[in-house]
Amino acid sequence: MPARTAPETASPPIAATPMAFARVIVAAYQRYGQSPASALRQAQITPARLQQAEARITARQMEVLSGAAMQALDDEALGAFSRKLPWGSYGMLARASLSAPDLGVALKRWCRHHGLLADDIQLKLVITGDSAAITIAERADLGRHGPAAREFCLVHVLRNIHGLACWYIDSRIPLQGARFPFAAPPHADAYALMFPGPLQFDATQAAIRFDARYLALPLRRDEKALRQMLQRALPLTVLQYRRDRLLMQQVRQTLSAYPDQAHNADGIAALLNISTRTLHRQLKEEGASLQALKDEVRFERAKDLLNRSDKPVKQVATAAGFKNDKSFIRAFRQATGLSPAEFRRQLPE
Repeated sequence: MPARTAPETASPPIAATPMAFARVIVAAYQRYGQSPASALRQAQITPARLQQAEARITARQMEVLSGAAMQALDDEALGAFSRKLPWGSYGMLARASLSAPDLGVALKRWCRHHGLLADDIQLKLVITGDSAAITIAERADLGRHGPAAREFCLVHVLRNIHGLACWYIDSRIPLQGARFPFAAPPHADAYALMFPGPLQFDATQAAIRFDARYLALPLRRDEKALRQMLQRALPLTVLQYRRDRLLMQQVRQTLSAYPDQAHNADGIAALLNISTRTLHRQLKEEGASLQALKDEVRFERAKDLLNRSDKPVKQVATAAGFKNDKSFIRAFRQATGLSPAEFRRQLPE
């Protein structure tokens, strides 16, 4: 997938992707003994423009050029590794992780399976305290085709996995930092768009870092969604997610762990160290409401008690946080189509 650039607007498109990346793709064509002319025409990049050192192209141009090259060369790594990644390789990696119970397991699978396809690099998910990082250890000379090819490879891989991680959980994952094992390039300003957050060049290895709590979020995609995404996967790396699902998960966990203190918005906000106004605003941006999350947690608690205990329905209602058993029975039936007693009778012996 191409490097992330600023999202395009209807008019005019933002040209932020370094032309240096396009030249790396053209060089891959030449190494494979093929002509890039058709791909450049599709991307509307003239030969003269291609050679302009400080030129930039739009996200759409990079998508078109990358997609055409990956298919024409049958190599989704665009010549970066010692062996090809045939067309469809990254789709296969995404599918292999789709059944993971949470993002952490999905990323570990993705890193491990990537190493089976291309052992030139070793990807790892490293958790240190409250932070998680995707690191790249170079096990082969990625700069054998020049420093620009090495740079593009590392950017390409990190943007790929970050974009896929956001897609898996349908959430923005803000970066706490990104580092790269080379000097700041002439187009270093573009990195603020590709990797928003603190940047470090001349690091020991390439890596991106983010809040480790995202790893616990469940995947929100299925096979149908994957097939749709793969029809045009490259924009994943330019997609700007507004929604951030981490707060929703934090609220659920707070409601479950501290039912007495989290009985209203002020209590939840205090436990999360944010203002009540911020709590409501961010939940609204995520398309959620506090009341809906409270109901969700109460029903899950009630179902668990109905499943694991022989407590009377009235006690279950009280333990789950309902005012009385009548309101509990009415709400439970509306949510599940069953009364609590009917739900309990349907449970396996």
